[in-house]
Amino acid sequence: MTLTSLSNPVSTHSVYQARGITKVYRMGEVEVHALRGVDLDLYEGEFIVLLGPSGSGKSTLLNILGGLDVPTAGTVTYRGKDLTSDDDALLTSYRRNHVGFVFQFYNLIPSLTARENVALVTEIAKNPMVPKDALEMVGLGHRLDHFPAQLSGGEQQRVAIARAVSKQPDVLLCDEPTGALDIQTGIVVLEVIQRVNQELGTTTAVITHNAAIADMADRVIHLADGHITTVKRNTHKIPPSELRW
Repeated sequence: MTLTSLSNPVSTHSVYQARGITKVYRMGEVEVHALRGVDLDLYEGEFIVLLGPSGSGKSTLLNILGGLDVPTAGTVTYRGKDLTSDDDALLTSYRRNHVGFVFQFYNLIPSLTARENVALVTEIAKNPMVPKDALEMVGLGHRLDHFPAQLSGGEQQRVAIARAVSKQPDVLLCDEPTGALDIQTGIVVLEVIQRVNQELGTTTAVITHNAAIADMADRVIHLADGHITTVKRNTHKIPPSELRW
């Protein structure tokens, strides 16, 4: 099933094309089928939400798109370049230069300030933002020199977002970015992710089990048992401040 046949994209310029993506994990003599022949197109500048229960294949799909994993079968291209070959150097370069990751847990280094945590990325990126500018973008310009222990959970997640976007990536991939946060803090984090998508034009994909978040997306992709089951385009997107869950 290809998404282009189901919904008009935000842009006609495809960032990702995935065809027949299968992922099988072998645990001893047991085979776990995480993805079962997924076809997917993602388009420049769009904001998508991936919905589904635990074990549906959401994180596996995101990891393959982000170059953290490779499929057992099928092909994935990023702007026409094949990511399917198991070439560690190619995937490392792709992740470093093109993809920003945000996870449920912030993965900040406790001994470094917010500015220094962001600088870890800007020092190796090709065309980075100034760490201060990235932190100001997420509303933390006044917390530059605070350590993670001095920040709330929501502030730590915003530092993690600043770190991800400081390299000015083409793609932002977020795996349960509000999963460890309360509702109000989660809304602030979603507003930051939306701002990045709109102001930087970053193609953005957010994994969540929270169906309410889907209302802010351009497209909503539902997964179950390793398959894409439905795709929905939101004709009227709701801002994060109006989400209720």
